[in-house]
Amino acid sequence: MSRILLLEDDLSIISGLSFALKKQGFEIEIARTIKEAEECWRKGRYHLLILDVSLPDGSGFDFCQTVRKESEVPIIFLTASDEEMNIIMGLDIGGDDYITKPFKLGVLLSRVNALLRRAKNIEKKRYRTRFKWNQN
Repeated sequence: MSRILLLEDDLSIISGLSFALKKQGFEIEIARTIKEAEECWRKGRYHLLILDVSLPDGSGFDFCQTVRKESEVPIIFLTASDEEMNIIMGLDIGGDDYITKPFKLGVLLSRVNALLRRAKNIEKKRYRTRFKWNQN
């Protein structure tokens, strides 16, 4: 079961997304602030992060940069900020996808599945490469 950290402060989005993601078989952990997300990140291991940009105590961009210092976990920005510079910055600092609100739930779920599939394939290749290297 894939674990997803959702960093979002809008309760209606949290409710709808967590319901839809759980229905798809994902385990969801919710953080509503950067501080909560940092605590979750220290405690847990996640397969994917979904980050809002504008939060009460900072920016999802800052949290992304913190995560990127130690992990290649897939990151999707899900935000109302649709300015070109924000999209470019989100992708340039390490985001794998950038989806603007309002969004289509089916499209978001497909992108989540695509990123998880790609991450799983990369991990399998790394494992096979390490295994082959250790055999020599």
